[in-house]
Amino acid sequence: MHMVRVAVAGASGYAGGEIVRLLLQHPQVEIGALTASANAGMPLAAVHPHLTPLADRVLLDTTPETLAGHDAVFLALPHGHSAALAGALPDDLVVIDCGADFRLTDEAAWAAFYDTPYAGSWPYGLPELLRAGGTRQRAALEGARRIAVPGCYPTAVSLALAPGLVAGVLEPTGIVVVAASGTSGAGKSLKPHLLSAEVMGAMSPYGVGGVHRHTPEIEANLSTCGAGEVVVSFTPTLAPMPRGILATCTAVAAPGATAASVREAWAAAYEGEPFVRLLPEGTWPSTANVLGANTAHLQVALDERAGRVIAVAAIDNLTKGTAGAAVQCLNLALGMPETLGLPRAGVAP
Repeated sequence: MHMVRVAVAGASGYAGGEIVRLLLQHPQVEIGALTASANAGMPLAAVHPHLTPLADRVLLDTTPETLAGHDAVFLALPHGHSAALAGALPDDLVVIDCGADFRLTDEAAWAAFYDTPYAGSWPYGLPELLRAGGTRQRAALEGARRIAVPGCYPTAVSLALAPGLVAGVLEPTGIVVVAASGTSGAGKSLKPHLLSAEVMGAMSPYGVGGVHRHTPEIEANLSTCGAGEVVVSFTPTLAPMPRGILATCTAVAAPGATAASVREAWAAAYEGEPFVRLLPEGTWPSTANVLGANTAHLQVALDERAGRVIAVAAIDNLTKGTAGAAVQCLNLALGMPETLGLPRAGVAP
């Protein structure tokens, strides 16, 4: 069995720690350098005590020299920090970025939502994403040497809505998304509004009014479904849970759409996809059922009275929404089975 040596930059954060957790289960991965910034020099157990097999591994400084010499590197860094580091890494090294630096193909959209220079775009790391004509993003990731992992909200929303746009049962205008996320989506840095006393027993919106940075990414994904330019009203909310996303997406039903044609569009789109499951009719997604799994649970229904389609997606923001997607992309980039090392069963209760 051919083993690949993999480094994780930013291993002390939530996303980096989740990548390490998944790599520990990967039968063809040897975990190499684990790096950090402020936490460099500390043992991994000091920041991730649950990662027992590597408890004594010391976090190294994040430098190009430390990361070179591996087969692949994950960048689990804050937005705006990946571009310079990636530019100093060898071209033949597989680099998978979990930040936003290379997700957007539109420089103007980047400038409108981010405060760092535009760094360009890499192949977008959502293998199941449907494109116009029924093709999928997977083909662009096989053998790729640079990959941009999607944002967690765009993963849930794009998987929820793309089948209807490709099949023509949804209109591209009037799309509304309200999505709830656990607090880990904000990262591991201490923030007063994320303290337990502030979050527990409460839900609150943020990024209201079309200003959330994932908005252009969602619109770009859905616009490639062949229905023309898509505009989305996106409102994220903070839920009193550590991890998970529940995205409730509604769109105007196209003329002639029926409950049967709507369901068939989603069923056909995800038939055979190992990590996306359309639930039985009448069963709705729950974040509890995807905890720790690289899976998305979906359900769809037609509200005939309102003339709208409701598509709901549940994912674990740290697994399918970030780290699991990154490992899935690693498998595709290096020619390994796409499902290798990735859990499809959640953790309960």
